[in-house]
Amino acid sequence: MKLPVLLLTVVTFPLAAADQPQFGQAWSRNMVSAERGLPETFDLASGKNVKWVADLGTHTHGTPVIAGGRVFIGTNNEQPRDPKVTDDRGVFVSFAEKDGSFLSQLTAPKLSEDPYLDWPKEGQASPGTVENDLVYTVNNRTEVLCLHASDLTKPPVWKFDMRTEAGIWPHDGSHSSILVHGRHLYLNTGTGVDNTHRKIRTPDAPSLIVLDKETGKLVAREREGIAPNIFHATWSAPSLGVVDGKETLFFCGGNGITYAFEPLPQTQNPPADGPLKLKKLWQYDLDPEGPKTEVHRFTQNKSEGPSNIYGMPVLHDGKLYIAGGGDIFWGKNQAWLKCVDATNGKELWSYELNKHVMSTAAVSDGLVFIADTGRTIHCVDAATGKAVWTESGPKGDFWASPLIADGKLYIGSRKGDFWIMSASREKKVLATLDLGAPISATAAAANGTLYIATMKKLIAIGSPR
Repeated sequence: MKLPVLLLTVVTFPLAAADQPQFGQAWSRNMVSAERGLPETFDLASGKNVKWVADLGTHTHGTPVIAGGRVFIGTNNEQPRDPKVTDDRGVFVSFAEKDGSFLSQLTAPKLSEDPYLDWPKEGQASPGTVENDLVYTVNNRTEVLCLHASDLTKPPVWKFDMRTEAGIWPHDGSHSSILVHGRHLYLNTGTGVDNTHRKIRTPDAPSLIVLDKETGKLVAREREGIAPNIFHATWSAPSLGVVDGKETLFFCGGNGITYAFEPLPQTQNPPADGPLKLKKLWQYDLDPEGPKTEVHRFTQNKSEGPSNIYGMPVLHDGKLYIAGGGDIFWGKNQAWLKCVDATNGKELWSYELNKHVMSTAAVSDGLVFIADTGRTIHCVDAATGKAVWTESGPKGDFWASPLIADGKLYIGSRKGDFWIMSASREKKVLATLDLGAPISATAAAANGTLYIATMKKLIAIGSPR
């Protein structure tokens, strides 16, 4: 029997029971969970299948992560827990997994020089990544932090400021999901345009960096000339897998190009004379007809222009699934789901979506699930790229990604309607629920519980035991 070319069961951190310590499945970033026994419906009013509900702020974009009996999530400070800290801040908070009781939080003042560096009221959008008793995250000030998972109020183990130490220019707010690979951390920087939406202030800024996990020192960066051609910002986090027996790192730039890099050897220390250059293996352009230079002349053009990528690249069975297209705020409406050979970057198929796409794909049982801002959920055949079914009933646009768990698809919209469907070739809606507030965050599942973050509440869902 031939071994699969992509080994997705390898992880770099120990899991307690069935924790979900980062955004997406292990290195692959696939939006699929192995959890079982999750409910087909729930009801907030009656409490049916609701374990607990915890208050958040008023803007919550980051997906919850669950590890070591704690649930971590970023939000804003519009519902302050500390009466001494009531101003606009980013908040990273932890709750007890068993009952949702508040444990600790870390707050960060806003970057005040320019609202486009750290948009008012948006809080911390980046999720955490937990390994053992440490949690790695990026706050609203573009600072990479290594925190004590047991108490977020303790001084950070280390801090790396991407503005001052990597020369990036943040836009709107950081959204980075850190990938742990042995002794190294890989993350997108969030660098982008300035407040005019037509200028890159730091054209040499890295879009992808590597930090030393123990010290927070900069080890390496990409040097592919991405920054000048970023249409908006850099929101896609990297993924990693083993392809043809070789570890490969994948990254989607804000210029609409996907890159494959060679990961650093585990023996690599932070160099004394500046960061190393990541070695590129191949690159893939999901929109070859789109402009690649002087891209900001297309700002506010809804019919033509460049592409960018918000969701993460997903690895499954030797293939890379990428969703991208015109920018949701400033660009054209076209968007696609693409399937690429992970060994060489050759396109295998292309599936056109209804409109802009923010989601990361979920690949399961020969099917690919994706949602777009055209208020449509798509089920696509993974082998052919042909539509199996679509569901266009939601009230709002989808910014969240579909989560596949226990044979079901879970996803919420920006109008607050939450959908539960059968994750199969047969289109079957199991439940639609009004959760009362917009949903940007992708649901997460851990230890028999489904976690849903609306803008204002964190909801733990589970069947009675």
